[in-house]
Amino acid sequence: MIEHTVCFTLVHPEGSPAEQDFLTGGREVLTAVPGVQDFAVSRQVSPKSPFRFRFSMRFADQAAYRAYDEHPAHRGFVEQRWAVEVADFQEFDFTAW
Repeated sequence: MIEHTVCFTLVHPEGSPAEQDFLTGGREVLTAVPGVQDFAVSRQVSPKSPFRFRFSMRFADQAAYRAYDEHPAHRGFVEQRWAVEVADFQEFDFTAW
């Protein structure tokens, strides 16, 4: 099992309709990609982190993760939304130890 997590901050003002549209759109697009499991959107509450949000999801194995990464819907979201609306991010990918 691979847990893919990306923590990020948007260019949009906090609480704005544009912020909500990005989060909702991300959920709609990314959960439709085959192999995505347990998708979650989280809001950061700690002042210790510069990131405001997190998308997390799980994949059964490396092949499922690779298929997601190469899927046209994921690539389109990254090119059309992520590259334009995300101010900063950090990606984390974990497997159980």
